[in-house]
Amino acid sequence: MPVKLHRCGVMWVKIDAHPCWAVQKALDEKGIDYEIVKEATFPRSKRTEVTEKTGQSLLPVLELDDGRWIREDGKTLAAKIRSGELP
Repeated sequence: MPVKLHRCGVMWVKIDAHPCWAVQKALDEKGIDYEIVKEATFPRSKRTEVTEKTGQSLLPVLELDDGRWIREDGKTLAAKIRSGELP
């Protein structure tokens, strides 16, 4: 199973300041296979699975193939992907 990127549905915003795009771009650059899971943009309360698994309703979130869910701000998560810190 590939990594799942839980991100907002605002797919057309492709600037580095957008946290969901920053993570998606880092995955693309590293050649990591992933599946996009579009989460509700608003209201955040609809992100029930994300909240259940991470304790937060914020995005982006990576769901790894070993079952772990990782939620960090977009810049930090993108940097970890680029450095190879994530399995």
